[in-house]
Amino acid sequence: MTTRREFLSAAAGAAVAPSDRVTLGCVGLGWQGIGNLKIFLEDPSVRVVAVCDVDTQHLEEARELVNAKYQDSACAVFRQYEELLARSDIDAVSLALPDHWHGLASVAAARAGKDIYGEKPLAHNWAEGRAIVDAVRRHGRVWQTGSWQRSVNHFRVACELVRNGRIGQVQRVEVGLPGGHSDFDGLGHLTEFTAPPAHLDYDRWLGPAPKAPYCVARVHKTWRWNLDYGGGQLLDWIGHHTDIAHWGLGLDDTGPVFVEGEGVLPPAGSLWNSPTRYRVHARYSGGLEMIIAGGHRDIRGGTKWIGPEGWIWVNRGGLEAHPARLLSSRIGPSEIHIERSPGHQRQFVECVRSRRATLTPADVALRSATPGYLGLISILLGRPVRWDPLGERIIDDPQAERLLSRPMRSPYHL
Repeated sequence: MTTRREFLSAAAGAAVAPSDRVTLGCVGLGWQGIGNLKIFLEDPSVRVVAVCDVDTQHLEEARELVNAKYQDSACAVFRQYEELLARSDIDAVSLALPDHWHGLASVAAARAGKDIYGEKPLAHNWAEGRAIVDAVRRHGRVWQTGSWQRSVNHFRVACELVRNGRIGQVQRVEVGLPGGHSDFDGLGHLTEFTAPPAHLDYDRWLGPAPKAPYCVARVHKTWRWNLDYGGGQLLDWIGHHTDIAHWGLGLDDTGPVFVEGEGVLPPAGSLWNSPTRYRVHARYSGGLEMIIAGGHRDIRGGTKWIGPEGWIWVNRGGLEAHPARLLSSRIGPSEIHIERSPGHQRQFVECVRSRRATLTPADVALRSATPGYLGLISILLGRPVRWDPLGERIIDDPQAERLLSRPMRSPYHL
């Protein structure tokens, strides 16, 4: 059912003159990118003018969608995002690239004066995430991370209840993420090295990652499970449920002080080499404990805040509490109220026009992902790390500190 706010927002968008619409370019039109494109196409205050992808099959699908929506053939196509960013008539971009491209493309977009809707996690590693935060701030850009659960009502309700003390001072948070390696299209067995298909510019797809032979299981969708391109299930989901955990705790501007992770890694030499089962223990100043786990039955999927007066759990499937009466508790006028979103992409567009901060700015996304970056480092090194959330650095462990970033393949650099 359409709410009054949604109706008024849609009506306002419909009244926008063509010259006042936000012009958008979409970069990365695979699985997530095509979904974002479809949502932006339904916003009457947006005009998609260009699309970009290194895979011409993705590119053609996107162009056809755009031209069919607008009943013309005006959508421009590009194989490299630099050419799209050079267009002065583009106000904003939607970036939905593999994680190892987030830093380069996002910083370039900010430098080009574009506002950015960028996918989660913020970046492949902490240092590239920090580069994005700095570039967005330096160039005065509006940024929305694709942590869209902040725009879903029952996640907001859960966080308001926690923020307003309905379960008392939170002592422990449990964040359940997926484990394993999902074989989305049933192609994970295709690990034989072959020549890349003609429709894919594979060297460009690799970009700053190490040079590696092509195989189907390395690229679209399942790139997530290779640490050269993603961070496994831990980093793929950290921008959802851990982001919500921080939101409910009011920890958007800080982070843990101690992180210890343990995980099961595939055999050496495996193409998919990220942890399949993991448990990350994060401790925050004041004694708050957070457990982030995948593949462990004792940690329920979603986010669960636990306090002396009960617990609240939220996931995409629903919202629960103990005692159950907590869910009928009314948030009073003088209590903390979290902004209601008209939709995640729509909220981004509204902020592009108003120049105010979005629900998931870049600095918040970096804080949300930091326990995941640190947890993965701890798993790979086999020891805990101590973190200074104010100075944003690992304490007294140079080897761990080096893993906050990564070398880029020449000629790519930030």
